[in-house]
Amino acid sequence: MNKSEIRKKILKIRQENSPNSQEINIVNILKILKKNKSIKKIVGGYYPYNYEIDAIKILDKLEKLGYQISLPKIKKKFKMNFFSWSLKDPLLINKYGIPEPTSDKIVYPNILLVPLVAYDSNLNRIGYGGGFYDRYIKKIKMKNNILTIGLAYSFQKVRQVPTNKYDIKLDFIVNDREK
Repeated sequence: MNKSEIRKKILKIRQENSPNSQEINIVNILKILKKNKSIKKIVGGYYPYNYEIDAIKILDKLEKLGYQISLPKIKKKFKMNFFSWSLKDPLLINKYGIPEPTSDKIVYPNILLVPLVAYDSNLNRIGYGGGFYDRYIKKIKMKNNILTIGLAYSFQKVRQVPTNKYDIKLDFIVNDREK
């Protein structure tokens, strides 16, 4: 199967199953962060869209633990930046229907929670096809040490994700089945 076939299949399964699915156990994320404690406590998250894992609950817990939180804003030419945000701050809906922070303060996360449509055991991911995260990770890795953690439901795992030279592997993928 090619990426678009996998994407279509998994998005349908995710829509059908997500109301019954479990949340990510924050303990698994904290274990990863503890092993990588030299990384600054600046987290880039995302606002859940189209039945994605709810990263806001994770961001809330991380903020309470002293992490600086940020969310992306979509820019032109399939690019994005992350902006400072707190759960107390307002959000505006962008042209894709995704809430974004109102802040103009760009931050460069050292920990990036990455949404995905499908993934494999080699830490490859399929997103929605715009390349936003691949471009952003490539850009930020030139400036910063960054830890990438994909968040997924276990049913999003596929045998193999087809990859090309633009695809960037994640450092970790945490799913709802891992306790």
